[in-house]
Amino acid sequence: MAPLGLAAVIAAASVALHVRDPHEQGSWGFCPFLALTGHPCPGCGGLRAVNDLSHGDLVAAASSNLYFVASIPLLAFGWLVWVRRAWAGEQVRGPSPRLVVVALVLLVAFGILRVTPWGAWLAP
Repeated sequence: MAPLGLAAVIAAASVALHVRDPHEQGSWGFCPFLALTGHPCPGCGGLRAVNDLSHGDLVAAASSNLYFVASIPLLAFGWLVWVRRAWAGEQVRGPSPRLVVVALVLLVAFGILRVTPWGAWLAP
């Protein structure tokens, strides 16, 4: 039931982001990191990316947050493995610690790169 519950929550959030456009300033609040530092956090643009994907615009979604869009196939694969194992009654394990560390290092690198002159094209 847990994988299906997660899918339902993601579907509901996607519908909410489709209906209430995060491209409008302040429609979903503000990013505290951006407000404090003046720089986008690695997650900035994620809500806009979901909205763009819900409208079928992959290019705009990638422009909003490339890291998020690039991670979707990996997250979907992990979810499918979770569903298969849960359905088969196998023990469900989380991601390996090594995978989590790699994802976090890439996220931090993405966050730093997008505020440099070389990565300005990654800014939301």
